[in-house]
Amino acid sequence: MTHAATAVSPYGRIVEAIAERGICVEPAFLSSRDIAALAADARRRDAAGELRASGIGRGTSRIESRGVRGDRIAWLDADDPTSALRRARVALDALRRELNAALYLGLEELEMHYALYPPGAAYARHRDRFRDDDARVVSCVIYLNDAWQASDGGALRVSLNDGETLDVLPVGGTLVAFLSATFHHEVLPAHRERLSLTGWFRRCAT
Repeated sequence: MTHAATAVSPYGRIVEAIAERGICVEPAFLSSRDIAALAADARRRDAAGELRASGIGRGTSRIESRGVRGDRIAWLDADDPTSALRRARVALDALRRELNAALYLGLEELEMHYALYPPGAAYARHRDRFRDDDARVVSCVIYLNDAWQASDGGALRVSLNDGETLDVLPVGGTLVAFLSATFHHEVLPAHRERLSLTGWFRRCAT
């Protein structure tokens, strides 16, 4: 007697990929409706001047360098009432719980911001963990771009452990999740505006 294969949830696929390879690319993590709502919210905030030039480093060592990082960002409060943001947080919190249950990562909180890259802007190769702070454990990026094509550019280029690279196009709805301390990555220039909701699962400071 044969049995049908048990369906694996998106969270299960993500956890399995991170356990095996440290990185996962999951298409259609959020609905097209929520992606459109998040993109509209990000653009509304940008028009209101809420998205500001990003920097590298933090505290007294923070600098702004368009040659290194060219996006504009707006940090998002955990209690933001925007409906699509609340649904995104619910989905990501479910993923956080699954990661903790399977991999014992001790993830306790999520920080997020919108990131908008104007045409031609990029972000040079880097890792997502500060030298003096290991709180960031898993990086998550959800892309908010409608009808993105390969010819638009703007891929996330991830340097893998075998010396190869993985290029991920910022197609709307796609989630990329990876271990923050493990992977160098960069954002390649795009020919059109590029939007994302970017976050990190963190351990609380001890």
